[in-house]
Amino acid sequence: MGHFVNVEDLSSNQVMHLIDRAIAYKKGEVKHVTGHVVNMFYENSTRTKHSFEMAQYRLGMHIINFEVQTSSVQKGESLYDSLLTMKALGVDTAVIRHFDDNYYEPLMNLGINIVNAGSGCGSHPSQSLLDMMTIYEEFGNFETLTVAIIGDLVHSRVAHSNMQLLKALGARVLLVGPKWYFNERMLQWGEYVDIETAIEISDVVMMLRVQLERHDDVMLMSAEGYHESYGLSLERQKRMKPHAIIMHPAPVNRNVEIADALVECSQSRIVRQMENGVYMRMAILESVMEG
Repeated sequence: MGHFVNVEDLSSNQVMHLIDRAIAYKKGEVKHVTGHVVNMFYENSTRTKHSFEMAQYRLGMHIINFEVQTSSVQKGESLYDSLLTMKALGVDTAVIRHFDDNYYEPLMNLGINIVNAGSGCGSHPSQSLLDMMTIYEEFGNFETLTVAIIGDLVHSRVAHSNMQLLKALGARVLLVGPKWYFNERMLQWGEYVDIETAIEISDVVMMLRVQLERHDDVMLMSAEGYHESYGLSLERQKRMKPHAIIMHPAPVNRNVEIADALVECSQSRIVRQMENGVYMRMAILESVMEG
């Protein structure tokens, strides 16, 4: 039985193995992975959901898409009981996105592989690994790099996974954002610095979406004010290192966390992240299905 639920469970060697496998798939390696997989997305998704579907299709897996809005979830069925049903029907692996940070903990002994496709504000391990793949493709290492993670740090599961994994891989991690989107416990993985410093010294500038759907209160400043104080503006981009790259897990709030003109500029790797997501998720599914 294989589970893929957070980056904390992965050694550096395992991470590099997954990166190598994803790159091999990107170069054209073809492999058939036998299995029945169900995609269970309790939160909205475009990139992650369809990226997993494409990965499953390319691996030749049998795919079931569990539609929350038309399922017995609407009658009060729990995630546990829905997954118990999928297991009884013959499903081997469940790719799940859920609003609970630790939804997977009571599911680990059900006899079905769990792949975490995003858990509340907790973790997003497949996004983190595709980000590591994108960085590795660009620079060939992590140890010499300074990576700035900028924005809504406290609500971003991508930020939580990336700061932990980058630290483990040897990168210097800079954390940037409003004080009300920051938590002191994050200092075990990175340094809290101002945005102007981070922009000028970083090799990777990783912007985060302001996750309004996870906030108890409305945004504490206007979109224009946020962009001016914490966004990647055209002026700030000019002060980046020439070789530095721009990343963003998307969806992008254009002209909030990042200027519209920078989403597809020469330094941006945002579209490449989306492309790499398919290959990394192929590698993850292969690893889970083959133990």
